[in-house]
Amino acid sequence: MLKNYKYYLENLDCANCAKKIEDAIKEDERFMNVVVNFSTLTLSFKTDLDNPFKEIFKIVKSVEPDVLIYAQKSEEKKNDLEIFRFVLAIIILGISFLVSNEIIKEIMLIISYLLLMYKTFIKAIIKIIKSHNVDENALICISAIGAYILGEHMEGLMVLLLYVLGKILEDKAVNKSRSAIKDLVELKASYANLKVNKRVTKVKSEDLKIGDIIVVKKGELIPVDGRVIKGHAIVDTSGLTGESALREIKKSEEVLSGYINLGEVIEVEVTHTYFDSTAYKILELTLNATNNKAKTETFVSKIASYYTPIVLIVAILIGAFLPLVSNVTYSDSIYRALTFLVISCPCAIAISVPLSYFAGIGISSKKKVLVKGSNYLDAILKCDAIVFDKTGTLTTGSFELEEVKVYNNRFTKDEILKLASLGETFSNHPIAQLILKENHQKLNTSLVSNFKEIDGKGILFDYKGDHIKVGSHHFCQTDTEGNGFVSLNDEVIGSFIFNDHVKENANEVINQLKKYGIKTYMFTGDHSSFAKIVASSTGIDEYKAELLPDEKFRELTNLQKKHQVIFVGDGINDAPSLVQADVGISMGSIGSNSAIEASDIVIMNDDLQGIPTMLRIAHKSKRIILANLIFSIDIKILILVLAMFGIAHMAAAVFADTGVTLLAILNSLRILKE
Repeated sequence: MLKNYKYYLENLDCANCAKKIEDAIKEDERFMNVVVNFSTLTLSFKTDLDNPFKEIFKIVKSVEPDVLIYAQKSEEKKNDLEIFRFVLAIIILGISFLVSNEIIKEIMLIISYLLLMYKTFIKAIIKIIKSHNVDENALICISAIGAYILGEHMEGLMVLLLYVLGKILEDKAVNKSRSAIKDLVELKASYANLKVNKRVTKVKSEDLKIGDIIVVKKGELIPVDGRVIKGHAIVDTSGLTGESALREIKKSEEVLSGYINLGEVIEVEVTHTYFDSTAYKILELTLNATNNKAKTETFVSKIASYYTPIVLIVAILIGAFLPLVSNVTYSDSIYRALTFLVISCPCAIAISVPLSYFAGIGISSKKKVLVKGSNYLDAILKCDAIVFDKTGTLTTGSFELEEVKVYNNRFTKDEILKLASLGETFSNHPIAQLILKENHQKLNTSLVSNFKEIDGKGILFDYKGDHIKVGSHHFCQTDTEGNGFVSLNDEVIGSFIFNDHVKENANEVINQLKKYGIKTYMFTGDHSSFAKIVASSTGIDEYKAELLPDEKFRELTNLQKKHQVIFVGDGINDAPSLVQADVGISMGSIGSNSAIEASDIVIMNDDLQGIPTMLRIAHKSKRIILANLIFSIDIKILILVLAMFGIAHMAAAVFADTGVTLLAILNSLRILKE
């Protein structure tokens, strides 16, 4: 039986290196669904091996010997040794300029070389011995040593200085983006206060079981989903929903992991284990989002693996044959070849694309929009049509019973309400609960028989020898206006008018979508008269009403024959449509497994504005990715050509490698300023 595994990586500072590890593990048939996520430094896969760590360890070390791998997440360590060596090398180099003795000056110069090249050289040697592969570390060392041998001492030092500085800054920039993403979605409570026989002990959140009783004190994060069994509290839900307004929680009400208790101490009965709780699902969803790679990212990863070997071959040809076809000396041709080697690293190309997508997903999380993968950032830009469900999407979903109408004089409004309530007692549908709430009469359900609920239509049952239906106009076979009807022996005797308010910003959001050239539709199961009102007030282009879930699915499928379609629904009743759409977006369904599983994007705070916000972030991410690619490739080609003609020196080559990489990373981080 295949099991899921996730391991954690350290010292992985190159997106191209991550791709090499992933490809190497994929070659082993024992491992499936292999993903090395450079953005989150995780390795996930499926296998039927009982203990795959040793096998994975061997493969990783054979490809990237410097990378560390852990079965459990280790505490992040600040490694300042590289910075110390860098500063010390600069100090020694500076002192060497003040020394007049040539021998001492040369010794200090060599010490500076060794300090700067130490880590790079070790990594290069290990890589060559264990994986028989020449990477950028080897290229930098060859270039620096070659420059020294050719008498270009300061050129070699400049290569090392710029390279090491660039790597330090690059590492900090990447870690900043990782920290920013984790800070945005860190909803995890590391411990819980477990109560057993009046004794409270601290335990790991992961160890809680369904039915356990936990104590949540003021200021603490609720660790798992549960139900309040004692006390009441004021909770801050902004971590999940983004709403600044505090919410009052009373006894018997549900609470979600990620809520912060700002009131008195409460006791909560665990209803979901930690790994099945809302906060964990959201955290995993966001941190694993870049596992679904966009086509641009995958394409760049592929070409990066061919780029360095090709340039390496060209560099050898330049060094060996340039003097044979020109007046260039071998010393000069070797210098030009070394410059070529420095330029050859594809880091700027390989790292900027996934980092841009990662930043886009991160800022979306901050705005309470969870995106399941970078591929959806691309897919949403291709969509030219959007379909909205009505209830809970364009409208608030908070129904009010506005009016009860009577069509048979033998009955009063209260009797109609009571008759419907007798059957609705056996239903959990929101409309059923609303009818029961409005009914203040005593109910004796002992005479109710043959109850049946038909999804999307209504209920039917027998009562005192009469056959009763409560449901839609199709179900009760009437053309009368209303949201729900009561039929007695196939005669409609009354109806209900429910009011579901249109969201305040619905019209504004629809107008913003139209500016992107997106045609708007509404598919609803509600009566056409009510659908018309909502469509008119929001500015929807076209609508279809009185659709059952399967009919809604068919209409969506037909629309996809002409358009790339976004579907926006509540994530429960609309699950088939959410899956079928080119991009499925669920609204306001936090805590619902079907919302997270069926949709590609989850808007946590039920705010329609999240859709144009998502489009804006996707467009910005795409622009930055294209800018990074064009800038990186153009600069590299320019320096390569200049180096071939002996115009560009090694300092320019280092800029084309490390400098361009750093600039591309910083440009990618602009997305976080959205």
